[in-house]
Amino acid sequence: MKSIAPSARTEVRRKPQRGHYDSTTIQHIIDAAFLCHIAFTDQGCTHCLPTACWRDGEFLYIHGANNSRLTNALLAGECAVCISHLDGLVMARLAFRHSMNYRSVVIYGQFVTVDAEKDKKIAMVAFLEHVSPGRIALVRPPNAAELAGTRILRIPLAEAAAKIRNWGVEDSAEDMNIPVWAGVIPLTMQAGNLQPESGCASYPQPSLPKSLHSERT
Repeated sequence: MKSIAPSARTEVRRKPQRGHYDSTTIQHIIDAAFLCHIAFTDQGCTHCLPTACWRDGEFLYIHGANNSRLTNALLAGECAVCISHLDGLVMARLAFRHSMNYRSVVIYGQFVTVDAEKDKKIAMVAFLEHVSPGRIALVRPPNAAELAGTRILRIPLAEAAAKIRNWGVEDSAEDMNIPVWAGVIPLTMQAGNLQPESGCASYPQPSLPKSLHSERT
């Protein structure tokens, strides 16, 4: 595990013991996500927008329309990307000691386009495999016109940091006898019951990524 942040702006200063800079930890947090939030500046205004994301190798990928404001702005300058997972509510005996368990990653840098049709196809396969492993073999792949109308961008993970809290209550010794429940309320993301389109109920169910907990029986 790296002990030094890759840059001054990725160094975790508040609660530095929660900071992680190794690529394995960063990649695991990214791979459990389907959405990221991207902060950027466009024409003098600051924006933060959510968009679908996936990882392939040492890059985070997104996609959008060719002439969207988001993709044009990201190609024009640097941005910050944030991914976060809320894993639990930490209920303490003292109001000030309440907290949350979480995993997060922040990435700094600039997106670039993936232009070659072959590379765009590979990226789209990786996206669909991230959402539902094995589904690419069952559906029609994007054709040339659809690929031409889609802009795929990627940003390197070279300047990224993770921040994690995954433990229990940190009450002060003098508050331990307060008669109130204390502990962690775990939170997870789960897949609910399927809602098939008409005529599709008899087909095999789509597979889920490992990061998604399922309620299916």
